[in-house]
Amino acid sequence: MKISKEIITGIITIVAIGLLVTGVNFLKGNSFFGGDDVYYAYFQDSGQLAPASSVTVNGVAIGKVLSVQVFPKNPDEKKVLISFNIQEENFTIPRGSIVEIGSLDLFNKGMILQMDYTAGKGNHSVGDTLYGAVASDMMAQVKSYADPISQKLQVMMNSIDKMVTGISAFWDSTATSEIEGSLKEVQIAIKRFGNAAEQIELLVESEKVKLSRILANVEEITANLKRSNDKVKKIVGNVEAITDDLVTADFKGTINNAKETLGSINEILASAKNGEGTLGKLLGDEALYNELVNTNKDLQNLVNDIQIHPERYIHFSFLGAKTKGVPITKRDEDKLRKLLDSIPN
Repeated sequence: MKISKEIITGIITIVAIGLLVTGVNFLKGNSFFGGDDVYYAYFQDSGQLAPASSVTVNGVAIGKVLSVQVFPKNPDEKKVLISFNIQEENFTIPRGSIVEIGSLDLFNKGMILQMDYTAGKGNHSVGDTLYGAVASDMMAQVKSYADPISQKLQVMMNSIDKMVTGISAFWDSTATSEIEGSLKEVQIAIKRFGNAAEQIELLVESEKVKLSRILANVEEITANLKRSNDKVKKIVGNVEAITDDLVTADFKGTINNAKETLGSINEILASAKNGEGTLGKLLGDEALYNELVNTNKDLQNLVNDIQIHPERYIHFSFLGAKTKGVPITKRDEDKLRKLLDSIPN
């Protein structure tokens, strides 16, 4: 079957038209085969963004800008409506994310998706409108950074200009001679410093032996301190233990007990001073004291006499014979024996 030239020409024309439409769509930002997810965003200013600009996330292009048009829904605001697509499959935009218009590099602008994964409100549906903002471009940032520096440079240049003017006014023949004299004085001072350095070097050389001995003594002292380190630690430990014991001791309770004891003694002494009790009567009654002394003397004399002449007080009987003496009862005889046994030799 022979195909006519007209049919071939028609087929080529249709293919060319399809390629042309597809290319135009591609240049506009659409994919070859379509099916991209389209979203929208409102901005106060377009930021000189053009269609077919890239849409990026973390520096990776994921879509294209489809259209940039004024949307006068409210004549007072005159917002700009920008539509863009996402060409990545299964790509979702979390709610709370924003779209910024900013510089991708020194020459190109685009849209930057700032993803918000912390909102927890789900994802945007295809065709939703996102919040848009215009970021400051790179040139504006550079200008904001360079303007203060430029102002400081201008102030500094004015100061340098004034300084040069002052130096020019000062720089005459008189100033030149004064500077030469100052340089000579500086040379003399440098020579003096050299002589002083030489003398210091000689002094150090002569005293090197003494310095070495001093350093040796210092090293020996350090070694002795190091050897005594354990003893010092033990002493410090003992001091800490004593300090802990002193801190934990019940000084308050001891002082309170001492106060109570002193109070009791004061009460006893007060009672004795007032003549109360046995001790008070002995201290206050002189006659009772004298009677006790006399009784003690009589008792001592009695004991002495019993030791010398026991036959006067104790009746002894041998084979029916009787000894002379004072007759006493058995009970009194036992008391006398106990009294004699209790007397120390």
